[in-house]
Amino acid sequence: MTPEAGRDRNAPVPRSADVARLAGVSRKTVSRVLNDEPYVSDEARRRVLAAADELGYRLNHAARALASGRTRSLGVVALGTAGYGTASLLVHIEHAVRDSGYALRVINTPDGAPEGIADALGSLLEQGVDGVIVSEPFVKGQVPLRVDVPVLFLGAPPSFTGSRTLTASLGTRELARAATEHLLELGHETVHHLAGPRKWYVTKDRIEGWRDALAARGAHEPPLLNGDWSAESGYAAGRALASDASVTAVFAAGDEMAIGLVHALREAGRRVPEDISVVGFDGQPVFAYVSPPLTTVRQPFEAAAREGVRVLVHAVEHPDAEPASAGEPPVELVVRGSSAPPPPGRRRSPLRTT
Repeated sequence: MTPEAGRDRNAPVPRSADVARLAGVSRKTVSRVLNDEPYVSDEARRRVLAAADELGYRLNHAARALASGRTRSLGVVALGTAGYGTASLLVHIEHAVRDSGYALRVINTPDGAPEGIADALGSLLEQGVDGVIVSEPFVKGQVPLRVDVPVLFLGAPPSFTGSRTLTASLGTRELARAATEHLLELGHETVHHLAGPRKWYVTKDRIEGWRDALAARGAHEPPLLNGDWSAESGYAAGRALASDASVTAVFAAGDEMAIGLVHALREAGRRVPEDISVVGFDGQPVFAYVSPPLTTVRQPFEAAAREGVRVLVHAVEHPDAEPASAGEPPVELVVRGSSAPPPPGRRRSPLRTT
């Protein structure tokens, strides 16, 4: 009976990493042995083959696809969360990939650590994907892995160097600027900002967009507040801001934080939008039905996913051609009932131009 036949069908399928661990060699050595590549000692080759036999490891889909050179599949590395933004982006990536005629393989990571991303990429490469989309919102340092297929970083800069890395924007900075400009154009002297967690790339982008708008209007930059995307953190920020009579406008980096903030302000007797205007970020449809309906900027998940997948597929199918450029996603401001001009006597002077 073969090791594979004797293995428990409910047991995890062995991976090359398991073979490498048992044989006491690197994953690259395992790959070289199983693909019959040179520059491997006889002893290392013997240990790898023995470990593969013991574990019942078989050559993966990548090896079986060597004849054609492609598997017509793309992989996605994504943060394992049900948050609106990350989940919505993943759904649209899936649609765009399938519309392009490719299969999709997804691996979620728990916290965006470089080691976790490296493991996820390694698993996708073992499955023989033709390209990878990294839809991770944050990376704490560089990913310790060399990848020889095109890799698209969607909404974040590359977290490792490579000759075939690509990028596509979600337009986060431009959306944050539009949200802030909306409040300044209503006449508010400045706009406070409730930012997201500092380790997220999009937090940095949204802060920069807010600062861009303030600087362009010559407006004072108030101290930043930070939340964690939750309504609870927005509520805490709202309680802190409610006692400051100078606050007339707040841009929150997430819709849920905005809703928590509105609740705290109204609980403290500050009317929204009569006393304080609030603008969110994401465009969650449900917040059109709260009181007051939330003004927000809508993230272009579908457009960004389609542009990103188009660029990646072009790199896969035309490896010797110049990389395609991803177009800039649209900026959409959805004005509802939570934003209005400031109270009488608090309107800023018109912007002077020379």
